[in-house]
Amino acid sequence: MPDAGRVITGTAGGRRLRAPGSGTRPLSDKVKQALFSMLEAERGDAWDRPMLDLFAGSGAAGIEALSRGAPQAVFVERHARAASVIAANLERTRLADRGRIIRADAAAFLATDPAGSTDRRFGVVVVDPPYDATPQLVRCLERLGEATAAWLDADAVVVAKHFWKDEPPERVGALVRTRVRRFGETALSVYRRMPTPLAGGS
Repeated sequence: MPDAGRVITGTAGGRRLRAPGSGTRPLSDKVKQALFSMLEAERGDAWDRPMLDLFAGSGAAGIEALSRGAPQAVFVERHARAASVIAANLERTRLADRGRIIRADAAAFLATDPAGSTDRRFGVVVVDPPYDATPQLVRCLERLGEATAAWLDADAVVVAKHFWKDEPPERVGALVRTRVRRFGETALSVYRRMPTPLAGGS
């Protein structure tokens, strides 16, 4: 059975996860460790808010967030096999009660009403498309950047995983890139919401 690494820490720490198989690129333990260290450095209370895992694959990012205490993780994945693997991984880690799987294209999902996905806005979003899907990555960032108030907490963190040569834009709507880290051919770009200027302000 293909392997998607392990849960690093928290209630499910050490449990190994299944991977959907060919056509997916699981989040390696090294990159996952770096991702979550970056998220906690950006906002120490990241795990008291719901988390959104786009192009969820094995569900490794959302499951790691749940293991660390996130109250809810929404997994958006359009492939049936991957969605079934996410469900199995949630059961394996005993976190299924706080996980919600949505079979949908990630950009199309972000065009829907967020009220139907969670009772609160997201504090963390991870966008992890295949390396040959840069246009879909940018489209998701654009939709998050255009509708930040609908989808994101004021201090939310959005992380895009991408091939290091295919950097997404530095600014997308209300989202601004604040940090980039590279791990071999993989890079993580961190975005934060910029405050909306007060009406009549300079």
